Amino acid sequence: MKKLAVSIVTPYGEIFSGDVDSITMPGVDGEFGVLYGHSNLLSLLKAGVIEIFQGQSRELVAIDWGYAEVTSSKVDIIANGAVAIGGQNETGVSEAIASAKELLESASNDKVAIYSVVSRIEHVAKSRF
Repeated sequence: MKKLAVSIVTPYGEIFSGDVDSITMPGVDGEFGVLYGHSNLLSLLKAGVIEIFQGQSRELVAIDWGYAEVTSSKVDIIANGAVAIGGQNETGVSEAIASAKELLESASNDKVAIYSVVSRIEHVAKSRF
């Protein structure tokens, strides 16, 4: 399977860069996934979580809003604010989840949507330990 080059950048620097199997993003018209060979598109992204799939692993990045440019072989995401959900231990993951929750709450007044995303992040992140 061919890989998709993905880059996630904020005004403060690069959050993620690498070759992945697929990516799922929170578009303003709904969540959408991208595989290698996807049609070209430009999408506005809303507050939510980006899921990056590499083999059996899954990376999560919470964003407040941004843009995604998709071509057949790459996805470039420019986000206003982003938090990578990761860490080598439970403390690191808990701190990342707290930062992501703060970022999402500052981006939207829709508490149900925010807590749905935070719950999803917690479930995936804590399943690693």
